[in-house]
Amino acid sequence: MSIKILIILAIPNFMSKIPSNIKFLRKKKGLTQQQFADAVGIKRSLVGAYEEERADPKYDLLKKIALFFDVSIDDFINETINEKWAPKPKGNPANLRVLSISVDKDDNENIELVPLKASAGYLNGYADPEYVAELPKFYLPMFKQGTHRAFEIKGDSMLPLVSGTIIIGEYVENWADVKPAETYVVISKNDGIVYKRIGNKFKENKPLKLISDNPVYEPYEITGEDVLEIWKAKAYISTHFPLPAPEPTLESLTSMMAQMQRSISNLQSN
Repeated sequence: MSIKILIILAIPNFMSKIPSNIKFLRKKKGLTQQQFADAVGIKRSLVGAYEEERADPKYDLLKKIALFFDVSIDDFINETINEKWAPKPKGNPANLRVLSISVDKDDNENIELVPLKASAGYLNGYADPEYVAELPKFYLPMFKQGTHRAFEIKGDSMLPLVSGTIIIGEYVENWADVKPAETYVVISKNDGIVYKRIGNKFKENKPLKLISDNPVYEPYEITGEDVLEIWKAKAYISTHFPLPAPEPTLESLTSMMAQMQRSISNLQSN
């Protein structure tokens, strides 16, 4: 088993942005290559290699450098950072995002399971290769296309799916592709992992409406910049079997007969 890092919606030559960004941000802070190297814990020769495009920093170091310069890793990789640069809104569906996935010895993508006990940690580790490597994994042959992840849901807001049901979701790269009335697992900073029905198209600077199938729960909205990941529900796994259909009552039989009579009358009229 190994880990892959997917750069989602990245421009083809994203690494060409990094050397100039490191150099600009380092000089803006007034640091020499040696001072910068000491600050992030690497050799000075590596700084020169990165800035001169002779080597590419690994993902863990990219995160560390972006944090040091107080920029998002999305912008650090995807944008040309200079005096005219301004960070994009975090909810912009065109923003680059980083996704860690695991693969088996044949390079088939696994389906990582995020159980309830790991839900809190997922908010910090969803893009961390080491965190993803520790998650339980399985493989289903019917999901050969796309990237999938499984989430154990909690509560009764999406009945008849009960608490403990596992939702298998397909990763949504472009949030503008989210379709209203369909169900998704939405990962957000404030709400964590929730499984909901989407109430509207995703648009920049417009809240995303989340709807529960259980009418007891009121719909609510989250901002685009609060969203971290969206996974389209494709299947579910549950140990809870549906109850048998109830026996017909006199009222339901009467209603069925009345409907049949109306249908027959309509056919005779036509």
